[in-house]
Amino acid sequence: MIKLIFCDMDGTLLDDAGQMPPMFDEVVGEILQRGAVFCPASGRQYSALLRQMGRYIDNFIFVAENGTFVARHDEELFSAELDGDDVARVLAAGAMVPAAYPVLCGKRLAYVTERWAPYMENMRQYFTQCTVVPDLAPIAKEEEIIKVAFCDAEFGAAEERIYPPLSRLDGPVRVVLSSHYWVDVMRPGVNKGVAVRQLQKLLGVAPEECAAFGDYLNDVEMLSAVGHSFAMANAHPDVKEAAREEIPPNTAYGVMTKLRELLDAGAIGGP
Repeated sequence: MIKLIFCDMDGTLLDDAGQMPPMFDEVVGEILQRGAVFCPASGRQYSALLRQMGRYIDNFIFVAENGTFVARHDEELFSAELDGDDVARVLAAGAMVPAAYPVLCGKRLAYVTERWAPYMENMRQYFTQCTVVPDLAPIAKEEEIIKVAFCDAEFGAAEERIYPPLSRLDGPVRVVLSSHYWVDVMRPGVNKGVAVRQLQKLLGVAPEECAAFGDYLNDVEMLSAVGHSFAMANAHPDVKEAAREEIPPNTAYGVMTKLRELLDAGAIGGP
């Protein structure tokens, strides 16, 4: 039986307008009724996940910021902070990439500069709790930072314009392409898959009792950490290769279709 369901948001659960599937409450209600747990697993900020799913704050486990912050009942289960010196190095490297708009991510609050002004509304879709500061460098020394995110806010071509130069940092830090717009930098050895395995251990749930849905490269490790893995038809080719099954695209609400199928088959249930 599937007891934990991990689901990416953008490009997976949400449609291309960033909207929730119309049948979400009905399907998730049945999942919860059967004793299983739904776990949004996203590169988005924890507060951004709550904006869309806050009514489930006591029912879901939230895997936010690509696995660097995990919470249940609005309480932190675990997190992974970056070393302050690493944050400074990452910010310095990002400053050399003209296309890269940085976001400094604390556990519950993000920090940006006025450079974001033309794109602030779009940025707040992902970081609802955000403050504008004159300079990010002092924040890196004063606050616990779990992620540094860089956005190609102008063209949405992060794979070509941001990832190549920042990927040179990979090793002392973890650099991952999260979408067409975003590149995320985290502590080494941290990703959605690591967070899934930590939750499995914490809750005593086997990989075979878990399912995961994803579409982009930051989902690959998560799909590899579960027994039932699904890639969207719109997914990156590497994600399709990592998954056991391809399902309809996010625009056709493929996650809901598959969950409905699993429910009807009696494959989802708690202890």
